[in-house]
This record gives sequence, C-alpha cells and structure tokens, in this order.
Amino acid sequence: MRICDLPHPDPGVPDVRTGGRFLVWLCRKQRGGHAKALFWGLVHMAAMASFPLPVGLAVQAAVDGHGARLVLAGGLLAVLGGLVAVGDIMLHRAAVTNWIVTVARMQQLLARKTSELGGAMTRRVAAGEIVAVSTGDLEHIGWFVETLSRFGAALVASVGVCLALVVYQPQLGLVVALGTPLLALAVLPLLPPATRRADAQREKAGRATELASDTVAGLRVLRGIGGEDLFLGRYRSASQEVRRAAVRSARMWSLISAVQVALPGLLLIAVVWHGVGLALDGRITVGELVTIYGAVSFLLYPLRHFEEMTMSWSFSRPAAERTARVLALSRPAGGRLTDPEPPSGDLHDPVSGLTARAGRLTAVVCGDPDAAGRLAERLGGHPPHQDPDPESTGAAPATPAATGPDSGEAESPRPLSVVLGGTPLDDVPRGTARTAVLVQDKDPVLLSGTLGELLDVPASGRVTNEAALDAAQCGDVLAALAQASADDSGDPMHTHITERGRSLSGGQRQRLALARSLVADPEVLVLDEPTSAVDAHTEARVADGLREIRAGRTTVLLTSSPLLLDRADHVVFLQEGKVAGEAPHRELLHTHPEYRAVVAREPDPAPATPHTTDRTVIEETA
Repeated sequence: MRICDLPHPDPGVPDVRTGGRFLVWLCRKQRGGHAKALFWGLVHMAAMASFPLPVGLAVQAAVDGHGARLVLAGGLLAVLGGLVAVGDIMLHRAAVTNWIVTVARMQQLLARKTSELGGAMTRRVAAGEIVAVSTGDLEHIGWFVETLSRFGAALVASVGVCLALVVYQPQLGLVVALGTPLLALAVLPLLPPATRRADAQREKAGRATELASDTVAGLRVLRGIGGEDLFLGRYRSASQEVRRAAVRSARMWSLISAVQVALPGLLLIAVVWHGVGLALDGRITVGELVTIYGAVSFLLYPLRHFEEMTMSWSFSRPAAERTARVLALSRPAGGRLTDPEPPSGDLHDPVSGLTARAGRLTAVVCGDPDAAGRLAERLGGHPPHQDPDPESTGAAPATPAATGPDSGEAESPRPLSVVLGGTPLDDVPRGTARTAVLVQDKDPVLLSGTLGELLDVPASGRVTNEAALDAAQCGDVLAALAQASADDSGDPMHTHITERGRSLSGGQRQRLALARSLVADPEVLVLDEPTSAVDAHTEARVADGLREIRAGRTTVLLTSSPLLLDRADHVVFLQEGKVAGEAPHRELLHTHPEYRAVVAREPDPAPATPHTTDRTVIEETA
C-alpha cells in the first residue's frame, strides 16, 4: 500500500493474544511492502558487498601495469556506485513507507477501539498508558517494522560475503565466516539488562505523563486550593526519575554499541595481520589482500543493522504487549439480532437487579461512587471484566468439542448483559445499542470547537438546541460565550470552546454536556452525577427542566442529590451493588435508615464495613 492511499479502507482484525502475535500480524499485513524493501535492500547490500572486488582488481592492475584491467575495474566501480545509490534511495522509500503505513494501521485500530469503548476505555486502562500507546509505542513498533526488511537484506548479504570469502580465499574466509556470527551474538548477554532498563524508563515516563495530564486537567482546582507548587514538585521528582532511568538505559546501549565497534575492529586487525603474512609469503597477491580487507570492512556495515535490529526488538516487544492489551479490550459489538430498529421498553440490569421503567425518571443512589460508575458502564452496554471476544482478538472461537462436557473444561460464562425491552444489548449491533442508550459520564469531555459544533450530534430532532440549553440552565454560559464570540456577532453558537472546556467552570462544563445529551434525545439517557458541580438553586432548576424535557422518555439518574431525588418518579437504593430498596424519595427517607444516611450525610446506624467508614469520615470532613 502507498502512503497516498491512506487511510486504510479496513485496518483489519488484529491478533492481540500476545504482543509477539500482534507484531507477526502487522508484518503479514505489510507483506508486499516488506518484499519491496527486501528487494531494494539486497540490491543496495549486494552492490556494496561487490565493491572490494573491482577495488582489488584495480590495485592489482596498477601493480602489474595492466591498463585494460584498470579501465574495467573503473567501469565496474561506476556501475556498482549507481546501483548503491539507486538501491539506497529505493530502500529508504520502501522502509519508511512500511513504517508510516504500519503506524497508520495501528492508529486506525486504536481509533476504532476508542469509538467502540467510549468512556469505558479510561476506566479499564490508565490514561498514561493510553497516551504511551498512542505516541511512543506506535513509533517503536513502526521502527521495528521498518528495520525488519533492512535486517533481512543485511543478513543475506553477510552470509553471501562469508561464503564468497571461503571460496575466494579459504584460509582467511574461514576466519571471517567463523568470527562474524560470534560478533553478532556477542551482544546477546547484554540485551536482557538493557531491555529491563528500557522497560523501567518507559514505565516511569508513563507515570510522569499521566501525572502531567492529570495536573493540567485539574489546574483550575489546584490554583483554587494553592496546590500548584505541590504538584509541580511531584512532577519535577517524576521527571528526574525518568531522566535517571534514561541515563541508565543509555549507558547500557552505549556499551552494546562499543562492543559492536571494538570486536569487529579486532577481527579486522586479525584478518589483515594474517593476510599480510600470506602476501609476504607469496601465497596471495596484493590485490587479493585488498579485496579481502574490503570485504571484511563491509561486514561492519551489516553488523550495525544487527545492533539496530536488537534495539528495535527490545523496544517494540513491550510496546506491542501494551498495544495488544489495549486493543484486546472489547464489548459485544452486536450478535444475533440484525433488526436496525433500536429496542425500547424497561431497562433492566441483572447484576444489580435495577429496573428503570419506560418513560419514567428513575434515580439511583449508590453508597459507593465506584459502584455507580460500574453501573453506568453496564447500562451503556459495557459488561465489566469481560474477556476479549474471539472476533476482536483474532483468536478462533471455542467449539463445543473444545469446551464441552467431554473435554473436562467448563465453558466460561457469558457476562450478564443489560436488557432493554426484553432484548439484551449484547445481541444488537453496537450502533443500534448506542442509539437506544446514551451514558453521560461523571466527568464528560467537551471537545474543542464552537458551541454549535459541540451540539451538532446525532439526534432524533425532537429536542432543539435552544430547548436543551434552556433545560440545562445554560443562560449564564451563553451570555459569557456571546461576549467572547470571535466574529463580534454576539452569537454564542459561533464562540470557540477550548479543549475540554478548560476556560469554563466545572458547573458550566457539566451543564453544556447535559445540553448535548438532551439534544441527542436517546430512548434511554443515563446521567452519572450530572449536577455535582452546580449550586443548589441552579440544580433545582436543572432538575425541573430535565423532568420536563425528558417527559415520556426513560431517564436514569445516578445521584445522591436530594433536589434531583425529590423530582424523580422512582428512586432505587443500591447497597453492595444490589437493590436494597425502592420507593419515592420521601418514603425511602422515612423507611430506610441506610438510604437516609447516604442522602442526608448522617452516620449509618448499621455496622459499617471499613470501606463505608472511610467514606463517611471523608464526607464529614469535606
């Protein structure tokens, strides 16, 4: 594939069972590019390896005073020089094309995986690891793919030169043929410690990147509490650890480079010393000695490719493992049903026992915020702790013969799926499931762009932008954006919003994200703490607007706010991930002490687990 043909029409289904299998899959997808690079690499290497022959011929012709042979040697040198230049140019083009095409394929795979998982991706993989995979790891894998064809050409050329030397001058040829493999393998004992140091460096760099991204995302909060210096000190310490790890890694690779230079130099000295003795004895001519010296000198060039190959392999192997782990994350992409119409009806979660009635506003109270996040993930069709499915990993699906009762191995149970209107979300195509159920995370992301672009989302058309903004109480946000409009028109829809909405307060970001979700107008809308950063007066108006605009639609609120709970049609209380009570808000307050303790921040009269006790202390302290 050529660079001008990117992006790939279909990046394919990768084999992500292991990092090694993933690398093999990438190389197989780039077979044509590797064959082209290998061909031009052989042209380049063969021409360079042939240079000593006309050089030796020219030296011997000068010694013998043979003009015709000297002209012939000059012509051969000119032809070989042209082949070296053409082969080097085309090899570089083919190898870099392999690099770019492979990286583009992985970028498309990661983009597809991000689209598939949505907000659940950052719950399963740390943000720092995602950043490391999408930047440095892709470059390391691309480097390995680019180096592979050049290494293959260098290996073939080295074997060919050694065999030619054995035929041309058996005594010196055997010394070279035996010494070259030993030189190539001499660095193998140094590779494990070098790899460990490189892994430690990448791990520390990932932690520093995650710390930096978290600090930038929470910069407004840090400034408010005066914590900038604290986090700056933490990042400075983390960056110094990365620097020290990088220096330790560079020292080991410098040692490997020194070995790759010193040992071939010793071989060259030994060959020349022995060859001079043979020439003085008259057993070989001066031209033959020059030819052998040139051939041995050429072998130093492929050995540098061997060193580069070992470095790229040591860097790409852990990078491929991390990339494979990210690409192995999956949710059911759509199974047995092909009905394009999204299902409708009651929403039921079999794990917790929660049922949200169709067309009603259901509020869910969880004593544990993490449990609320897991519930929101399940309601969006992302079963937690799910093994990668065979289709996404490239693995063959298990057959009854392999997992049946006669095999002695129990088939792994299928994760419980949320059911909408009697239809499991796992059984409908992913796009259809997302049309039916929309989940707004606790910390929604606002992409950079104008307000009009932010609200330009796939929607039913029933809710206008103005109605959604009004229901989300975004009047003050619109006024602020109107003053900052880029075209002086005063139209807030044309105002640019910075990345992640960092120019807005937390409450303003929440309300704009809520308006975006309301514009989409899905059959089922799941909101995880949509007003946690909003003041009480605005929160009450948001609750009334939400109830009005979502009339007749199924809405699930994960919250502990009394203002939102009081306006819900039905309230469900979860304890330890299971339904512990359900009734209207005021009734639960009077009949359920544990519910009242969570909502009213009262001490729990029941014996508390250590986790609950820690949470109560934190809330009371706050």
